[in-house]
Amino acid sequence: MSRRLDPYSLQLFITAAREGSIARAAAKENIAASAISRRLADLEFTFGVPLIVRSAHGISLTDAGRAAYDRAREFETSLEHLLRDVQERGGMVTGRVRLFANASSVVGFLPERLKAFNAAYPRVQIELQERLSGEVVRACLDDVADLGVCAVEDIPAGLAAWHFASDPLMVVLPVGHDLADNASLSFSQVLNFPLVCIQTGGSLDRTLRERAAAARLEIQIAVSVNSFDSVCRMVEAGLGIAIVTRSAAAAYAGASQFARRPLDEPWAHRSLQVLALHKTPRPVAVQALIDAIKG
Repeated sequence: MSRRLDPYSLQLFITAAREGSIARAAAKENIAASAISRRLADLEFTFGVPLIVRSAHGISLTDAGRAAYDRAREFETSLEHLLRDVQERGGMVTGRVRLFANASSVVGFLPERLKAFNAAYPRVQIELQERLSGEVVRACLDDVADLGVCAVEDIPAGLAAWHFASDPLMVVLPVGHDLADNASLSFSQVLNFPLVCIQTGGSLDRTLRERAAAARLEIQIAVSVNSFDSVCRMVEAGLGIAIVTRSAAAAYAGASQFARRPLDEPWAHRSLQVLALHKTPRPVAVQALIDAIKG
């Protein structure tokens, strides 16, 4: 082929394909949408076939576009490996690490650990995505994430695991609540009152429902929300009480209008794990991040 392929145009094509929209790709890549559109048109001219179908709803890939996307991703990975291998031979740790993490780890632990890592390895780019714990595990197994941090009881075959942090469950109540005089609370005591619940299908939601079913207790749901800060705002407003992780309680329920009490159950001692696919050798940047954030 006499026409030359531009790696940057391939990168923009990959982003546009992932986002399904030139506008969203432009925002993510910090470039004008018209510039991406021109780059994509240049790629189509280079290949000699249409790669995308434009519509009012965004873009979709043609059959040729899907083939180009798969090969472009392989090419992008090869370039990253080339850059990393050359720089590592010069004693430099560089690269990109895809990190998926659940809300508890993002709220309570990762900011400080990532700041320290960034100071030690400024040339390593971390792409952090917050996901439910089950999605974190799946992303690691599918090699969509290089590392995951989440709550998981049974480590799936194929994944290596390291302890990240202990994050036991706490009960958050408004000051003056009937249960606030107790030093700690049992699950059965808590379920006598309406609960503000978080993230249906998440690891915490699944744990509470399983434990309630095992004890033949019913959860009275006052309201369900999608973030720990929203949970605590609902508790503050008097809509119910909540069971959250200690890190979330410290971050969002530390003010004087809240009471925080330990959940006195054996299963309330929750542990977060760092997960990664078994790989030999492991990329240096990934191993450096594991060593930096594991507890």
